[in-house]
Amino acid sequence: MGKPVVAIVGRPNVGKSTLFNTLAGDKISIVKDTPGVTRDRIYADVEWLNYNFTMIDTGGIEPDSKDIILSQMREQAQIAIDTADVIVFVVDVRQGLVDADGKVADMLRRSKKPVVLAVNKVDNFDKFMSDIYEFYNLGIGDPLPVSAASRLGLGDLLDAIVENFNPDQLDQAEDERPRVAIVGKPNVGKSSIINRLTGENRVIVSDIAGTTRDAIDTDVTFNGKEYVFIDTAGLRRKSKIKEELERYSIIRTVTAVERADIVLIVIDATEGVTEQDAKIAGIAHERGKGCIIVVNKWDAIEKNDKTIYEHTEKIKETLSFMPYAEIMFVSAVTGQRLNKMFELIDVVIESQNMRVQTGVLNEILTEAVAMQQPPTDKGKRLKLYYITQVSVKPPTFVIFVNDKELMHFSYTRYIENKIRDTFGFRGTALHFIIRERKEKEQ
Repeated sequence: MGKPVVAIVGRPNVGKSTLFNTLAGDKISIVKDTPGVTRDRIYADVEWLNYNFTMIDTGGIEPDSKDIILSQMREQAQIAIDTADVIVFVVDVRQGLVDADGKVADMLRRSKKPVVLAVNKVDNFDKFMSDIYEFYNLGIGDPLPVSAASRLGLGDLLDAIVENFNPDQLDQAEDERPRVAIVGKPNVGKSSIINRLTGENRVIVSDIAGTTRDAIDTDVTFNGKEYVFIDTAGLRRKSKIKEELERYSIIRTVTAVERADIVLIVIDATEGVTEQDAKIAGIAHERGKGCIIVVNKWDAIEKNDKTIYEHTEKIKETLSFMPYAEIMFVSAVTGQRLNKMFELIDVVIESQNMRVQTGVLNEILTEAVAMQQPPTDKGKRLKLYYITQVSVKPPTFVIFVNDKELMHFSYTRYIENKIRDTFGFRGTALHFIIRERKEKEQ
């Protein structure tokens, strides 16, 4: 199972973003240079004590009028209810309890999801403590005084969040079946693929956004082997604002990818690969999942002998940050090549779990260094001492060197390519950790 998901909900100007950035720590301010990795601050990985979880900021409310704020807050709350394991409801001690808070609290309470109530802007506990009690009227548990800006009360807040995690979800060994997330933009045919694989209409399919509902897990058996497909097809209703719709689909994608081993990134063959596809693929890449690019609606394309080559090249160009991803061309309507999908999923799962012996890795490293000298800087040459694999899903390697600064990204990529040449590692990212070891430690 994946990491628990925590969503932050609240009115404008109560300090949601400040709380999100403070809890996320420095990680959120790092802008990744990887193309396709979303730069919108929608989600972040958070670690507290021995817990790791993904935090999402449902954000995006613009204060136009009270009616619009309330409707957008309800939508926000619905996103949190649909996708999160724990919801953090942020209110403002200085503004006090307002009508919109009560209405959103009703929704959250009815959802039966665990809710942690954070009363923000409590910069002085003695001064504001008496004002906190009125938030008991919301009926969703004890209000926790915090100040995101002054970093007060955050430990208690995080303790309350992790207390609400489901122990079953934290048990990694609970379900050994491969978990496959189907992600992509709305209406690229995600639901149709699942329906075709299961042979029944488990998921409502329509071109009208609003006919689908919460993400569902679907059990599929093929050749006696069981798989769990995680469907992200559902957008609750058609949003007037494209950005909101995009934000919602990205939140859904993050939560599905978090729970999956393998991610099928579905692209519409008639549209070709888009920037939004790259964003979605970037989420899977960043989290080290096995990736298969599924080009759907292939039956709707006029073809000649170069069509597959041209489409493949365009995909590789747009998704250049994940050259390892497998690509397949299918049609959910005709069922073309869909059975091949299971073969490819099995290949990628094998790659995700592959372990290479340390001795073999070091032979590859020695040969690679002999073929291409490591870089130098100001007369100092990079030395690579040793490589070992430390984990799987994704396969992760530690390389010991004399100076981390000299280990340029391009040389790491060169070593990666040498390992791939020998072992394949189809469809999975490889992670490399560079550690420094002084020469006298040898």
